[in-house]
Amino acid sequence: MKKLYYPSVITLLFFTFLLTTESYAQNFNEIDDEPHDISYCRESKTTPPLAKVLYGRPQKNGEKVFGNLVPYNKIWRTGANEATEIKFYKDVKFGDVSVVAGTYVLLTIPGKKEWEIILNSKLDVLGAFQYDPLYDVANIKIPVSNAETLESFSIAFKDSNDIVQMVLAWDNTRIKIPLLFEKESVLVKI
Repeated sequence: MKKLYYPSVITLLFFTFLLTTESYAQNFNEIDDEPHDISYCRESKTTPPLAKVLYGRPQKNGEKVFGNLVPYNKIWRTGANEATEIKFYKDVKFGDVSVVAGTYVLLTIPGKKEWEIILNSKLDVLGAFQYDPLYDVANIKIPVSNAETLESFSIAFKDSNDIVQMVLAWDNTRIKIPLLFEKESVLVKI
């Protein structure tokens, strides 16, 4: 009788452990209300990218955004959750600053009439909480323009002749950052 008791207890403990572990193994965080998005800059659909932006998309939810949800004259992560990251696949003129190809954090300081746009090399940070100006690579100022109201914060690229504009848009505010990518020479060197 004792011989059957021990295997039964061991089997019972094993299945209890297995069921307990299984119930915790499938726990996920809740779905984020502010999803992440990716925006690419390409010369055409078939060419390699020139730039890629990964950013969180906060929602307006009927609120006034700038000067309210996003305060004026304070550093902003330029999106939601993790800091917005931009990867340049080629060297680029970011506004009037030459920037080497690489990945950077995109931060902004919104103002009523102009925004300060910052590229920072300190990566993998949450929001703007770990912002350190010692890692700034570029700092430019861009005037504010207005357009139709957008519910979600959005970043897109607009091609205008040889200059690409990276457009930051939310509510009725638009910021158009000029990007000039280095052109590859078509001449063959002999």
